[in-house]
Amino acid sequence: MIRSERLTAAIEGDFVVFLIGMRINRPLKAHKWLPVIRAMPRMIEELYRQPELGFMQAEMWFSRTTIMVQYWRSMEQLLAYAKNKNAEHLPAWQAFNKTVGTDGTVGIWHETYAASPGTYENVYINMPDFGLGKAGTLQSATGGRQSAAGRLGKVRPVD
Repeated sequence: MIRSERLTAAIEGDFVVFLIGMRINRPLKAHKWLPVIRAMPRMIEELYRQPELGFMQAEMWFSRTTIMVQYWRSMEQLLAYAKNKNAEHLPAWQAFNKTVGTDGTVGIWHETYAASPGTYENVYINMPDFGLGKAGTLQSATGGRQSAAGRLGKVRPVD
């Protein structure tokens, strides 16, 4: 559903933005990259079923290089999930290293960012609920939240 208004999202306290993806370098070697593609939905399903792990929301785009944006409650929870021997991630990571490793057929990547109040801002205009707006709370981007500086809490009083 498109929300025909100007909105901004906020999350109480600190949170983590985790970008992760893969790149198919050798398209004809599907036996190498297909298992990598199949692993992520299992992880995401597991995370949505267990909100106590700290995962809040994800958005994903597919092409030769994929990207998924994830929102986590804390860095500690993200790292704990990555190392959890009883979760989907660790076996998938071990299988990747055993099957693909550094042979060049499939590239994987991730970037992790810690965010806290006053260090992030966003705006959504004529959009469905999306990204941080799904992970946090959407509110009207009016008044002090109308500009990026205002959403960052950097608006100075007018003299």
